[in-house]
Amino acid sequence: MAQQAAATGRAPDNAISVASLARFFPEATPVRIPVRLARKAEAPDGSAHHFSESTVIEFGTPREVLFACNTPLEFGDELRLRNSDGSLDVEVSVVAVQYHPGKTMVAARFMGQVPNWIVKS
Repeated sequence: MAQQAAATGRAPDNAISVASLARFFPEATPVRIPVRLARKAEAPDGSAHHFSESTVIEFGTPREVLFACNTPLEFGDELRLRNSDGSLDVEVSVVAVQYHPGKTMVAARFMGQVPNWIVKS
């Protein structure tokens, strides 16, 4: 008699994990845009906490970007994303997160108009 068992597979890169979040965004299109992610957060005591890391936008919609990062983020966090030549330099607000061991999958919505954004409806 056969026995059933479950096994956990390993994703080869962040795109597969980000894809699991992208399924909640029907307009999401795969893209690969390297960016620098930055946040300035103010702690309850008034002190500022800055962080910055490199990541890649894996999916985009006309209004959102989806990416993975090493920093745990929360709904409503405000971030700045900038590519190397500055043609994309935007402020976004986190609208969805999925936590995975050592990674945070993030969907963030543009806080203003982005005239040079490549994903169109």
